[in-house]
Amino acid sequence: MTPITEDFINDDLLHGLLDVKPTQERFQEVIDKSMAKQALTVEECAVLINASAPEQIEQIKEAARELKRRVYGNRIVLFAPLYVGNYCQNDCVYCGFRKSNTAAVRRTLTHDELRGEVEALEDMGHKRLILVYGEAYSAKWIAETVQTVYDFKKGHGEIRRVNINAAPMSIDDYRTVKQAHIGTYQIFQETYHKETYAKVHPGGTRKGDYLWRLHGLGRAMEAGIDDVGIGALYGLYDWRFETLGLISHALHLQKHYGVGPHTISFPRLQPASGVNIDQKWFVNDDEFKRLVAILRLSVPYTGMIMTARESPEVRREVLGFGVSQIDAGTRLEIGGYSEGKPHQELEKEQFAVGDARSLDSVTRELLRDGFIPSFCTACYRLGRTGETFMEFAIPGFIEQFCTPNALTTLQEYLIDYASPETRQVGEKTIDSELTKMPEGVLKDKAARDLRKIREENARDMYS
Repeated sequence: MTPITEDFINDDLLHGLLDVKPTQERFQEVIDKSMAKQALTVEECAVLINASAPEQIEQIKEAARELKRRVYGNRIVLFAPLYVGNYCQNDCVYCGFRKSNTAAVRRTLTHDELRGEVEALEDMGHKRLILVYGEAYSAKWIAETVQTVYDFKKGHGEIRRVNINAAPMSIDDYRTVKQAHIGTYQIFQETYHKETYAKVHPGGTRKGDYLWRLHGLGRAMEAGIDDVGIGALYGLYDWRFETLGLISHALHLQKHYGVGPHTISFPRLQPASGVNIDQKWFVNDDEFKRLVAILRLSVPYTGMIMTARESPEVRREVLGFGVSQIDAGTRLEIGGYSEGKPHQELEKEQFAVGDARSLDSVTRELLRDGFIPSFCTACYRLGRTGETFMEFAIPGFIEQFCTPNALTTLQEYLIDYASPETRQVGEKTIDSELTKMPEGVLKDKAARDLRKIREENARDMYS
């Protein structure tokens, strides 16, 4: 297959779409299409962005809340980022790890140190990680570290899903990484606006090549990696343009590879070591809530990740607008989980964390707010990924599997790792959610699996 290299981000077109104020009739048509669980076009996404009346913005949020409930239920998947190495050949002006930042403390974990980090994460109760690498590491070495993570098990602890955030690669290198049985491969374009991209990513570096990065996930899919994640770093340019860029990217992948991104991330710029960046395009909290709701309505079946860059207060409010995954117990320093330092040291980290609460605290809050914290990885291990995932998701079958799997993985967490307070509220949630499930084979199996976990010390029960 010949690699696709077209520039599918038309800056003039996207800017032009942002100048069109929609009629109320057109606005309602777009809302109705989204609520029918149909992905929106770029033009339709722009209709939602350009709808500025307070009542329209509120309708967007309420529609996103309802669509999230219909597609994903009340589950929130939990994961942790694990920084493996922060050496980098790039010089991104907003990043604490950029190569010209002489204040940055550089470190790459040895395999023994990596096992120590995994042990600390398993002791918290994590089952799913995303490994993060500076853009200076080979595909072979990344694959070896993935295998190290999978191989380490302690008691009931095990990492069942390893996702990757690393540099764009060649097709052959992606194949090397795929052989390590990775989950999602994640690359953020950072900004889709070409002039801004060139300004914040100096020439002469790998990341300075806009199109190489833009087509990084296309090459991954050509290599057989069918789960990919996209993202924009909000605050580098106009949030409205970046949102249209994300939707353009999702539609491009769908058109050429048969399936769009598995996840979309929307981090906001945060303080970082040695960084002093123009705040002209910073996204305030109201804009952030709005863009999350618009993204949910634009891509009904795409997972949406909100990171610990955000404060606990913002995360709690925004969760309802369509977020399906969050990290918890997050540490960004290389070796930060096993060393257990109580405070951030920015010269050792990529950016400031807004929510440093423990996994137990975040899990307890989710439970009290009516969510089901999920540690499920069943779809990936059963091959429900890429196009197969969509075959299950679009008719609504995923919800039938996901709720039972969320309950069994939550039960494991409560028994093995949770505080007594969290376990108490969690047990009530599980019993309540099991009662709500429709009668049938899946409910009966879920009940049996929960009994085996509780009474027979069984683990890893999934459908």
